Amino acid sequence: MLTYCIETFGCQQNVADSERIASYYEARGYSEAKNKENADILVINTCVIRERAFEKVFGYIRNVYKENPNTHIVITGCLIGASLREPSGKMMQSLKKRLPSVEFLPLEEVGFEYVPKRGEGIHAWLPISNGCNNFCTYCIVPFSRGRERSRFFQELLQEAQDIKRRGFSEITLLGQNVNSYGADFLLKTYQAGDVFFIDEMVSVKPVMVKHLGRQRIPTLFPHLLARIASMEFSKVSFMSSNPWDFSNELIDVIARYKNIDRILHLPVQSGSDEILKKMNRWYTSEEYRSLIDRIRSKIPEMQFTTDIIVGFPGETKEHFEESLDLVKQIHFEKAYISCYSPRPGTKANDLPDDIPYEEKKYRFHTLQKEIDKQNKKN
Repeated sequence: MLTYCIETFGCQQNVADSERIASYYEARGYSEAKNKENADILVINTCVIRERAFEKVFGYIRNVYKENPNTHIVITGCLIGASLREPSGKMMQSLKKRLPSVEFLPLEEVGFEYVPKRGEGIHAWLPISNGCNNFCTYCIVPFSRGRERSRFFQELLQEAQDIKRRGFSEITLLGQNVNSYGADFLLKTYQAGDVFFIDEMVSVKPVMVKHLGRQRIPTLFPHLLARIASMEFSKVSFMSSNPWDFSNELIDVIARYKNIDRILHLPVQSGSDEILKKMNRWYTSEEYRSLIDRIRSKIPEMQFTTDIIVGFPGETKEHFEESLDLVKQIHFEKAYISCYSPRPGTKANDLPDDIPYEEKKYRFHTLQKEIDKQNKKN
C-alpha cells in the first residue's frame, strides 16, 4: 500500500485543511506514513502570508531533496492558490521554474466533502468559510484563498454534532473573517428581496446596517455560534475576527453562553487612522477602542489578543507612537506583531517599502516589550 506524509506550515486554517487532505489521500487508497522518510508522497501544505513563510517552504524543500533527491513532493495550500490566481501568470511560471519536479494540488480539488481525519485529544477545528472579500492592502489571502465562500449552515451543525459524538469537548470555528460567515448567502437573499430561512424555526430578513462607517448586511455568525455553543461543548472558540463585522448581537451571544472562550483575537493592525486607511481597514482607532469597551461592558472577564503590523509603507514615528499608545490603553494579553513585508499582487506592493529593516525591528521590540511589561504586572 502506498503511503503519504503531510507537513503543514502556517495558520490553524492550514492545520484544518491538512486534516481533509489526509482523508483525500486515504480515499485514494493511501495510508499515513510514520514519517516523511518512509512516505511514498510528501505533501507540503504551504503558507505565504509573509515573505519569510514563503521562503521557509523553499528552504524546507531544498533540504528534503538533499536528503533524498527521489522524494515525490506534492505542494498544496496558499502558495498554489496565490500562484493560480495571480493575473499575469508570472508567479506560477516562477514556481514551476524553481520546482520543476514538484506536483501541485489546489485546495479546491480537495473540497469540503472529505470528512477530516482528526487526531486524538479533546479539541477539534471546524472551518466554516474559506477566502476573504476585504482586500486589506497588505494581505495576500484574497489571492491565495479566493473570495469568501461560506459553508452551508446545516452542514456545519451536522459536522459539529459529529465532533461532539466523537468525544471532542472543545471546538474552534475557523475562517479568514469568521464573523462575516453567511454574508454571501444573505447578500443574494437581500438582492432578491427575500427572507433567508436558517431552518423551519428561524428566518432572517436581510437589511443593510451601518457599522464602523460602512453599510453592511448583518451576518449569520451569531446564529451559528449560538447553535454550536448550545451543544454543550466545554469550550467554543473562533478565529479570526474583523472589527467591522463584530455586531452587538454577536456580543450578546458570547455573553449569554459561558462556554464561549473568554479570550478573543481581534486584529487591530495599527493605532494610526492614517495607516489604517492605507491598509483598507474599515475603522478608526477610536472605533476599535469603542468596540473593545462595548465588549468589556457586557463581558467584563473578556481578554484580548491582536495582530499588529509595524513598518507599513509611510508609517512615521508619530504613526508608530499611536500604535504604542493604543497598546498601552487596551492591555492585550498577547500581540502577534509582524514587520511589514511586500506581497506580490497586493495594493501595498505598489507602495515604496520605505521603512528600514532596523527601524522595523526596533518598533517590533518596543511594542513587544510594552505588552510583556503589562502582562508581568497582571
